[in-house]
Amino acid sequence: MTGEGTQERPGMSRRRMLGFSGASLLVGAAAGAGLDRVASAEEDDAGDAIAFHGAHQAGIATPVQDRLHFAAFDVTTGDRDRLVRMLKEWTAAAAAMTAGRPVGEGAVGGPAVAPPDDTGEALGLPPSRLTLTIGFGPSLFVKDGEDRFGIRARRPAALVDLPHFPGDNLDPARSGGDIAVQACADDPQVAVHAIRNLARIGFGVAAVRWSQLGFGKTSSTTPDAQTPRNLFGFKDGTENIAGTEGDLLDRHVWAAGGDGAGWMAGGSYLVARRIRMHIETWDRTSLREQEDVFGRNKGEGAPAGLKKERDKPALAQMKPDAHVRLAHPDSNQGTRILRRGYSFTDGSDGLGRLDAGLFFIAFQRDPRTGFIRVQNSLATDALNEYIQHVGSGVFACPPGVREGGYWGETLFA
Repeated sequence: MTGEGTQERPGMSRRRMLGFSGASLLVGAAAGAGLDRVASAEEDDAGDAIAFHGAHQAGIATPVQDRLHFAAFDVTTGDRDRLVRMLKEWTAAAAAMTAGRPVGEGAVGGPAVAPPDDTGEALGLPPSRLTLTIGFGPSLFVKDGEDRFGIRARRPAALVDLPHFPGDNLDPARSGGDIAVQACADDPQVAVHAIRNLARIGFGVAAVRWSQLGFGKTSSTTPDAQTPRNLFGFKDGTENIAGTEGDLLDRHVWAAGGDGAGWMAGGSYLVARRIRMHIETWDRTSLREQEDVFGRNKGEGAPAGLKKERDKPALAQMKPDAHVRLAHPDSNQGTRILRRGYSFTDGSDGLGRLDAGLFFIAFQRDPRTGFIRVQNSLATDALNEYIQHVGSGVFACPPGVREGGYWGETLFA
């Protein structure tokens, strides 16, 4: 049911396009034989494209890429038709970019007196497993009591405003947004190019409210892969749902038609949290305390008292306030969420401390029984001494786009 997976797109990649362009110059001298060889080689290179169309949006159960560019937009128009038109234009651009093709007529070759359709910084780069995932925030449905686009009645009950959690110190400039787009790719320039082009296309309709770059994925959706380490040096999220676990995805990640919002069937709910890590304090903490805080050893990542990362945790052997113990499904009525977080560093703050941490992203079928339940359990987490949540957002991600359809079609139809 996932409808996702790494597969070659039928379109022509940026590299392949350039290959054909370059090869065409050789046709006269090589009588076309060279062209065939170039095409064959470039088809192999085009294999790192991920299908855009499907039952679910790519970028959720998809194997996690290396880099992230996440952006939240404010919609600056009150005109529903203009918003829908922009979503259609975004969809066409997203389908092209994920296939490794330029937007519209491309960055070169167009009229010299007009800006090109594509910004051009990804020319020559492969698709890099780019995925683009869109979500709609609560404020798109109702803002200051106003039904801005006639969709107030379609706001899902699960799209709740997140409550204030103990320790939150949220920056409004890094929170909320009417629309969010998650761009993930193995090349940071490809991810940045994607968000930059969507922002350019949306000029006059939507404007970037805040954004976050991420590197070093901190979770895996690939079975049996080692869990990546966070900036504290620990593996966290070993119990993550794999993209191949269809039963778990259906139970915990994909929204169903019977959940109360039919237009969300096949979609999911995204929670994003910018979590600042107090790196300098952590680095002065003893290894024993670090391991007690997480409930895992630092070397292997094994649960307390055990040897291997994937050994079943014996929660009773951990400190009562250990992070793993409080976050584990057995401590949260079986709750599972799909994590896709990334590390971030944004230089240093005014006091010379590293502005770094975890950009936490989780997908779930219902935030009320997903992130909110788990986060409430973490109120007594020993890790809270070393972290602080400083940004936040929740978004309803509609199902995947069918051929000829557009992002949000089920909502605005």
